[in-house]
Amino acid sequence: MKAEQKIVAAGAASGVALMALAVWLLTKVLPEPRIADTLAERLAYALQANLVAVVPFFAMLAAVGNARFLSDAIDPMRRAETPAMEVDGRVADNTLQQNFVFLVGTLAVSTLVPLSRLQVVWACAVVFIVARFVFWIGYRKHPLYRAPGMAATAYLNLGMIVYVLYRLFVAP
Repeated sequence: MKAEQKIVAAGAASGVALMALAVWLLTKVLPEPRIADTLAERLAYALQANLVAVVPFFAMLAAVGNARFLSDAIDPMRRAETPAMEVDGRVADNTLQQNFVFLVGTLAVSTLVPLSRLQVVWACAVVFIVARFVFWIGYRKHPLYRAPGMAATAYLNLGMIVYVLYRLFVAP
């Protein structure tokens, strides 16, 4: 394995491990939701967490917009973006993609997880937000350093997908 691959692998492994630990701990610490056990209440609960989870994406859009406004890149056809602007644009694109999967995942999880553990949705939202900022900051320092945030986000989303598929097809 090349040195760059080792850096990415170590970053990804640490991101996944910290993500799993943080979701588990936050689920234990966060209070159980005080909602009626109805589909509408569960979905509303998840949508509120998703609104908060979209904050990093909005911050990224603001960073891109402000950077363009204050530079020659105000006209995107000039191709005058700085490396930082390019990174911010890529991070925003990826965050939109991850937000979409996160939205679908948390909505589905909210319909299947026992009500006494529904706070896992908010645990996932907190971890998602932190992971997106870790991804952004890491990418800004060096593209290889984006791995912890990227892996934490991707495997968080994958974990929700696997849980939902398991509950739907293996243990209904």
